[in-house]
Amino acid sequence: MDIINKAIENSMSYTEYRELIDRLRANNKTTGDNHSEDMLNYTDLNIARMNKWDKRFVLDADVQTLLESIEKKETWIVLTEAWCGDAAHSVPVMAKMADASENIDLHLVLRDENLELMDKYLTNGGRSIPKLIRLDAETGEELSTWGPRPKESQDLFTRMKKEGFEKADINKDLQLWYARNSGKAIEQELAQMLSYQLT
Repeated sequence: MDIINKAIENSMSYTEYRELIDRLRANNKTTGDNHSEDMLNYTDLNIARMNKWDKRFVLDADVQTLLESIEKKETWIVLTEAWCGDAAHSVPVMAKMADASENIDLHLVLRDENLELMDKYLTNGGRSIPKLIRLDAETGEELSTWGPRPKESQDLFTRMKKEGFEKADINKDLQLWYARNSGKAIEQELAQMLSYQLT
């Protein structure tokens, strides 16, 4: 079985992903093998972030129309983890976009359980997540990829890293950026990707 089919077979819906995270936290764990205090704290923050986007994020009307116009079935595979701050902001938006189209089938997979797949989609040599892989559902052909974060926030990350900022400071500024942007950059970049494919 190839790695794509294996990932799909072991994948979860967004609802199943959220239920898994809640179940793990009830047992003082998170996804992956590292259940340190820091990783549990990150997971708790991310649960709050996902709860916020689930309640507050509303698709732009034009994006809703675009999603409803998709005629060919697509498979979206998203590599993610519960402790990943970027994923907590992006995955709820992807889930709402997939829900808006009857032709998008969303599959969430855990990065650390799918490293062979992850290593085909590195960002600057790193296993950065979330990573979206869009496929033609019928042929399996790769249509495009996205991630781990919108261009503006990726540029912020790259600049701060180059300037020698501490990881904690970079993460703080990234979280502020996400809060101010309200998921719109993620939505627009994914919509542009779809628009390009449809024309």
